[in-house]
Amino acid sequence: MLRLPGVKVSASSDTRGWSSLYASQQLEIPFEQSFDAVDDQLIVLHLDGPVTVHRRVQKGESSRVIPPGGMFMMPGGMDFSVRVDGTLQSLHLYLRRAVLEEVAGDLVAGDPGHVEILPRFGDSDPLIERLMLGVRDVLHDDDPSTALFTDYLARAIVARLIRRHSSASLVPSPAAASQQKGGRQIGKAIDFMEAHLERSLDLATIAEAAGISPSHFARRFRAMVGKAPHQYLIQIRIDRAKRLLSESDKGIAEIAFACGFASQEHLTRLFKRTCGLTPAGFRKARCD
Repeated sequence: MLRLPGVKVSASSDTRGWSSLYASQQLEIPFEQSFDAVDDQLIVLHLDGPVTVHRRVQKGESSRVIPPGGMFMMPGGMDFSVRVDGTLQSLHLYLRRAVLEEVAGDLVAGDPGHVEILPRFGDSDPLIERLMLGVRDVLHDDDPSTALFTDYLARAIVARLIRRHSSASLVPSPAAASQQKGGRQIGKAIDFMEAHLERSLDLATIAEAAGISPSHFARRFRAMVGKAPHQYLIQIRIDRAKRLLSESDKGIAEIAFACGFASQEHLTRLFKRTCGLTPAGFRKARCD
């Protein structure tokens, strides 16, 4: 769809190296086209409207007036045709099949490779909408170290799809007896993050260090720590930067790279958001 004449892409993940999803925001003009199936789950979020859309799949065809916040969900492996009758600002998300099967392995009974996500046409899901808007915000952020956050968002969206938009039978919640083991796993993950703060860390790498699947890890980490992994990682990077600013004479750019920030500007932006001061202001206040 993004290659159709007249489509104006304002942001995409083409050069981001994200492994969990592909995302793009664009202005679409009226079109009618058939598309072959792909492996990945497609979600199109309408950012404005309303606009009339006609959809045809193997089981039939229908038309709907889709308002802002309405979604067009197409499972991987399904051919479809679509006609859009007006101009539309949209956000497209392709969720990788491997991520869907990974999350399904933690959530469903039976073979995760057979999980069937149901097609949706014009429906709304406020939780998925909020998560997709989070992806949209990252698309417009020039910070190159966003892989961990998008990994987290991708798995949160997939979990919602499986719970609310699939035919899968969910596995019962684990018993409280697993809490001790979970605590050890989260402890390993925290130790790994603290030992490798200078690296670019994604969700899969941290989860592997904990010996747990990324989707299971993201849920367990938030439940036990009270923050998502990417939020905690930013916190400990800021904490290390504070120590280095207070206890060393290293330059701020050097401190930024030592703590895993993409640049001095990246550190400054997050530091001021968290602490209310720039790194230079923080260092000066400590020295006065």
